[in-house]
Amino acid sequence: MSITEKAFQELYPGKEAEITIEYNGRLKSYGANVSFNRTINKFHFKLNKKWRNVDEDIRIGLLQELICKVKKDKRRTFNMDLYNSFIKNIHIAIPKDRVDEKLKESFDRVNEKYFLGMVDMPNLVFGQNSTTSLGHYDFKTDAITISRIFEKRSDLIDLVMYHEMLHKVHKFKAGLKMRYHSTKFRNAEKHYENYELMERELSKFLKGKRIRKLFGF
Repeated sequence: MSITEKAFQELYPGKEAEITIEYNGRLKSYGANVSFNRTINKFHFKLNKKWRNVDEDIRIGLLQELICKVKKDKRRTFNMDLYNSFIKNIHIAIPKDRVDEKLKESFDRVNEKYFLGMVDMPNLVFGQNSTTSLGHYDFKTDAITISRIFEKRSDLIDLVMYHEMLHKVHKFKAGLKMRYHSTKFRNAEKHYENYELMERELSKFLKGKRIRKLFGF
């Protein structure tokens, strides 16, 4: 029985589906997605080639996560738990070879002040000049990306850095819809020094950036 058949039959014993899978290098590290034709019950999985060397039980969990996501199915399996545990700990083996010096300074400040220096440094990179995507933590590449609009505002870099480091620390809660901003996460956000004041300063800064972008200066 193929890995795709195992994944589907464990979820839906006795039922049938047309399932294909491909591994490629076009998706980002450990990336994966699925297309689903509901009319003919056909699934096509695309997995980053790094998944080839991952234990089969974990890959089965990945396929089951994707199947349940597109079918909006809340059921859970042991393999899905294995997959989520793998994703939460994959950062340990990822090389840290993309580290912007300015962001490292911010990471070190925030780490010492709020996390007792206990958070392992991820990759740290500036992204595009975005006023909507201010920061992002990618579990699969262990990378924090910060919008380049903050390049000259160390205080706001620290604020966004803290938020993204919380994602690294709290990770996520698995389910039909991944939860990244739990109540515990939101409460931890407010521990940032002068949180409300800094949030207002951030909003003011972003508003100014958007107005300048709107008028082209």
